[in-house]
Amino acid sequence: MDRLKGKACVVTGGGRGIGRAIALAFAREGAMVAVIDRDADVADRVAGEIAALGAKGVAFAADMSEEAPATEAVRGAERALGRIDVMVNNAGIGGAVPVVDMPVAVWDRMIAVNLRSVFLGTRIALPGMIERRWGRIISTSSQLAHKGAIDLAHYAAAKAGVLGFTRSLAYEVAPYNVTVNAICPGPIETDLAAALPEEWKARKRAELPLGRFGTVDEIAPTAVLLASDEGSYYTGASLNPNGGDVMI
Repeated sequence: MDRLKGKACVVTGGGRGIGRAIALAFAREGAMVAVIDRDADVADRVAGEIAALGAKGVAFAADMSEEAPATEAVRGAERALGRIDVMVNNAGIGGAVPVVDMPVAVWDRMIAVNLRSVFLGTRIALPGMIERRWGRIISTSSQLAHKGAIDLAHYAAAKAGVLGFTRSLAYEVAPYNVTVNAICPGPIETDLAAALPEEWKARKRAELPLGRFGTVDEIAPTAVLLASDEGSYYTGASLNPNGGDVMI
């Protein structure tokens, strides 16, 4: 415990699923945590859960795909916590649509929420990290960035973009002792997975060597590692807690 004692951490998409699990895991490790989510009520609830663990928790509501709300929320988190040491870009959406039937608006929304939000959150948090010569950028990608999936071309494209962004930025900010990494979860039992067609989920389970979807609590420890001193030699990496769906 206390691997993140005193660290100021921001988790976007922190109101549910993987984001909530990461926010709570950080709090258990002694961090101060700002939760950003589009839904103000769930963000407030998670901030309350963080406080119940004895840590400082604050909440902000924002659509991280839009520049002005994202800037306001991250700047608010920075003021509330005093700084940002760890930025977790986890905001995301899902949805299965064949490319031939995909409206441009659906493609654009997927790219905005799952990729542009990573750029925006990172760009806002970086200056302070660079000034202090210490920081951690952690972004949620997906194993589908490596292998793709039927009816999820827009999702896989966005998540592959996260990996390209992660690797390129890692070169840029390494001289300032800022590390940049991605987590590529496999299929996880979340609200996003619940919204997928049952046929798709059954087919996916049959592909997995472990034969099941993972849980959010099996992903959070990877974020703790990357945020802590124990993860200080990882940068430009994509860590893959995915049940064997992609073995690299």
